[in-house]
Amino acid sequence: MAKKFFGTDGIRGVVGQDPITPEFMVRLGFAAGKVFAAKGGSGKPEGKATVLIGKDTRLSGYMLESALQSGLAAAGADILLAGPIPTPGVAYLTRALRLNAGIVISASHNPYQDNGIKFFSSEGKKLPDAIELEIEGFLDRSTDLPYSQDTGKARRVTDASGRYVEFCKQTFPDTLSLTGKKIVLDCAHGATYQVAPSVFRELGAEVVVIGAEPDGMNINRDCGALHPGALIKTVLREKADFGVAFDGDGDRLMMIDSNGRLFDGDQLLYVIARSKSHDGKGVVGTLMTNLAIENALNSLGIDFVRSAVGDRYVHEKLVEKQWVTGGEGSGHILCLDKHTTGDGIVSALQVLSVLCDKKQSLSQSLDGVELYPQVLKNVRLESSVSAEQFSRAKNLGEKAGEKLGERYRVLIRQSGTEPLIRIMVEGEDLSKVTQASAELEAGVRSILS
Repeated sequence: MAKKFFGTDGIRGVVGQDPITPEFMVRLGFAAGKVFAAKGGSGKPEGKATVLIGKDTRLSGYMLESALQSGLAAAGADILLAGPIPTPGVAYLTRALRLNAGIVISASHNPYQDNGIKFFSSEGKKLPDAIELEIEGFLDRSTDLPYSQDTGKARRVTDASGRYVEFCKQTFPDTLSLTGKKIVLDCAHGATYQVAPSVFRELGAEVVVIGAEPDGMNINRDCGALHPGALIKTVLREKADFGVAFDGDGDRLMMIDSNGRLFDGDQLLYVIARSKSHDGKGVVGTLMTNLAIENALNSLGIDFVRSAVGDRYVHEKLVEKQWVTGGEGSGHILCLDKHTTGDGIVSALQVLSVLCDKKQSLSQSLDGVELYPQVLKNVRLESSVSAEQFSRAKNLGEKAGEKLGERYRVLIRQSGTEPLIRIMVEGEDLSKVTQASAELEAGVRSILS
């Protein structure tokens, strides 16, 4: 059965437009509360659920939080409120506090006008499709109001951020320290603005912070993992050793070296994976992972497989293979030996632990690994795309890939988080990649019009 509301990463959209409205969130909270109560989990009996709610710094988070809280309480669930905290912090606290589920109010890297909902299971993992479908099934049922004595109650979690800071620090080796390192953090005016500086300072680093003055509307605006220009300038001006850019909800990152060179998720994944080459486990990337990374890992004897785009699908493939390391070029990196989900802060610490241990720079750790030129194009959808239109667009991509040859890759897909058709072309010759991507963008626009 196709899902109506849940996409690749939860439910997401423009605030004030269905489904990101208070009315829908009350219904969603009620449906989720009923489903989680029936599931039990983490030693809790069926029939009573306790759910954690965290959020990023968007202004609309207050409204959606209250609506979700109301729906959950009407379903008889108790609610713990964590306030602004990174998405992986909610995953950690849900597991650590033995709760039935965790909810994050965030639209990740999207602008402040958007917001969304992500769920975590009692184990701190993204929900499987089956449970998301079950929640959607409850949305169409009547919201039977309970007797007064059967409603849930809410309370705030004391020191939620402090608990998460300690967890992040524990993923960095006790034998290493960041003392003597100057690190610039760009928190994207988002959920990491309080916790990230504390983590790196308490591990010994001299920390310079930008993008840590959220006003509810500046999240991801010209900053963070999607817009690292300000971070690059600050790293060079401060003569820092590293720069780390997070996105609005803190589950992805980019890094900068002392020369202002940008390193994306594919490159950081390689640094982490190479350090674990002795464990005999492989690495999971996605359909978007740069071909050079696959080739470089294979040359080290490390198996590499691709999943569908989205960190939840990377996670599913890792579990299937019983591996621990995977990620995306966008900066979602999973280290399942450290956390149950992608975590920007934890991932940065894993990269830094390798560099400190080897006494290398980022450039040195990637010596000989040159990414293939990769051009990405987005075609915005003004209305829903038909199956026939998308089939024609995919056919265009397949023909282009055949024409370019085996040293190139072409991918055309629908975004799971935004109303976009995404076009990716990569290969050894930048001019061919650029020309092919422009021709495909024009062809897709023609099909949609």
